[in-house]
Amino acid sequence: MRIEKTPSAADLRAAEGRTIRDLIARDLDVLFCGINPGLYSAATGLHFARPGNRFWPALAAAGFTASRLEPWQQRRELAARRIGITNLVARATAAAADLTDAELRAGRQRLERKVGRYRPRAVAIVGIGAYRTAFGRPDATFGRQPEDLAGALLWVLPNTSGLNAHYQAADFARAFGELRAAIG
Repeated sequence: MRIEKTPSAADLRAAEGRTIRDLIARDLDVLFCGINPGLYSAATGLHFARPGNRFWPALAAAGFTASRLEPWQQRRELAARRIGITNLVARATAAAADLTDAELRAGRQRLERKVGRYRPRAVAIVGIGAYRTAFGRPDATFGRQPEDLAGALLWVLPNTSGLNAHYQAADFARAFGELRAAIG
């Protein structure tokens, strides 16, 4: 589904609380897990859809994809590369800060069941603050985590939102590249 038009302010308001279908299949190489859909993503039905989100450039820079994909290409292109996307919390909000700690912790339990059912080789949480809360690891750092998740390698990446000013394109390329090297 190509984004035919930019969502209006009314479209974004109407997207509050919506969900997006997971991109998931059995035996993926990596399942990327966002925090939750933003309103732009919920309005379009596409993960990491807001212009300015650095997820798609980071995938390409790390070699997960041959070129930068557009969000509307995700269903066809990611499945072919054994990549999936889900979220810790399904409901769309204007900002991840609108989520409660209880929602994040419940999201971890849902994610663990999902990983047990679909068996990806690796799970990469895109957002360290959400990871720290959801997994009860307040001192966690980026990269591979000491424990697995339902048998999958567990990794934490920086949040690719355009609001995350602490990371630039080269930082995302390096972080995503380390994950790619770890899974082969």
